[in-house]
Amino acid sequence: AVVSTQSTGGIDEAGRGPVLGPMVYGIAYCPISKIPQLQELGVADSKQLKTSDRENVLKQINENSEYIGYCVKVLSSTFLSNSMLGRENNNLNAVSHNTAISLIRELLDSGIKVKDVYVDTVGPIDKYQAKLSGIFPSLNFTVASKADDKYPICGASSICAKVVRDQCVSEWRCPEEGMEIEKCGSGYPNDPNTKDWLRRNVDHVFGFPRFVRFSWSTAENIMAKESVGVTWDDEEEEEENIPKINLFFKNVKKESDISRHRFYHEQGLKSKNVL
Repeated sequence: AVVSTQSTGGIDEAGRGPVLGPMVYGIAYCPISKIPQLQELGVADSKQLKTSDRENVLKQINENSEYIGYCVKVLSSTFLSNSMLGRENNNLNAVSHNTAISLIRELLDSGIKVKDVYVDTVGPIDKYQAKLSGIFPSLNFTVASKADDKYPICGASSICAKVVRDQCVSEWRCPEEGMEIEKCGSGYPNDPNTKDWLRRNVDHVFGFPRFVRFSWSTAENIMAKESVGVTWDDEEEEEENIPKINLFFKNVKKESDISRHRFYHEQGLKSKNVL
């Protein structure tokens, strides 16, 4: 969509809680004057709508692209696991914040004249809003809990993200041989069907297929019980009688400890490290 007037944007996600499948972030935008038309499309919190209703609203959004547009980012299970278990050890809130920030940057880079941005909160509202305002001082941010239920533009982004996630899950084909996801349940950690699917599909050496978020405690607990334990070399105690590496280096004396010739002192000479 090409929007040449001052616009409002909304950000929300779908799939934050499940142990299976991707998390999808969406940003929707439209002219401030078009909010009433947006409401007529039936945008609302995606969790309050049936699957068919969400798909119908997204279809209408696509048909009205002259005044409303959206963009989504799909964060795969592998990406989430690597982000949360890697060296930087980002938690899910940090991943969410970074994704929202990247969506706002993409929107601004595309030339959309955004004035107000509504964001569904992740973590403390005040801190999140201050963070966004510090990065984008020219924008007016409203960070709120359940923003998708309060602001139509957030409802639109929620629907876009949810429909895309549902499509990702329903069309997912496991690259691992003999792996099926038809009976994996809702994907939420407290779903007995999801837990049963995880137990049936854990590999004793390699863990889970790529559809699973390894960084979720549900997956970690099942791997701890069902998979082979691993002992890392760096966790072993240091062997005795092995000299430490610093013993192979010569100690350098301080300037004050070095004995100088009498001439050096008589002439008032001093060492210089910087010219």
